This record gives sequence, structure tokens and C-alpha cells, in this order.
Amino acid sequence: MTTMDSSPQPAAAGKRERTRQLNDSLRKTLDDSLGKVVFTPGVAALESDVVMMVLSAIAAFDAFGPENDPHGEHDFGSFDLAGYTLFWKIDYYAPDLEGGSEDPSDPQQTTRVLTIMLAEEY
Repeated sequence: MTTMDSSPQPAAAGKRERTRQLNDSLRKTLDDSLGKVVFTPGVAALESDVVMMVLSAIAAFDAFGPENDPHGEHDFGSFDLAGYTLFWKIDYYAPDLEGGSEDPSDPQQTTRVLTIMLAEEY
């Protein structure tokens, strides 16, 4: 009798870890060499001090679990701040932004886009 091992393959686990590291680096530093940051109109309309608090909350976010991070990539978060519920999401695009990335763990093949929105804009 043969059993199937449901644990991730080493290569897949390594790619997932690298993707998570790249995502964490973008959201913690907002370094434009790591990706782009986009505000929806609702976030852009917030007072500048609230926007700064939002960015700080995203950088410090660590409430990852199976419900919001099923693939372990740290690519989504939700939190409440200053009376608002906010979402942030990292998407993976090809370098020309014309389609999806073929390998989000490879920064040469991927442009990360961190979108920050009010929950009501979803």
C-alpha cells in the first residue's frame, strides 16, 4: 500500500518562504525597488496622519493565520484603525504589469503591488 505525503515539496516550500520574505520586505519598508504601493481613493482621501498610521500598522502587521494566510505568503491583512476597517493585499505581476508573474518567488520575474483600501471599497 502506498501513502501520499501531503507535506509540501522542498522546492515549493522554499519558493513559498522566499515569496513570504519578499512580501514582508515590501510591506515593512515600502521600498520602491521591491514593488509599488497603491492607495484606493478612500485611503488617499484620509488625513495624512491617519495614512501614516495605516502604513505603520501594515509594517507591524503580524496577525497571520490559516484564515487570512492559507498559503503562508503574507500577502493579505485586515485591521481596524481610527474608526476604519482597512485591507491590504499584495499581488504579483509580470515586470511589465501586463499579466501575472510566473514565479512570485523570483523578483526578476515579479513586480509586487501592495494595494491599501478601506473595507467599504472592496
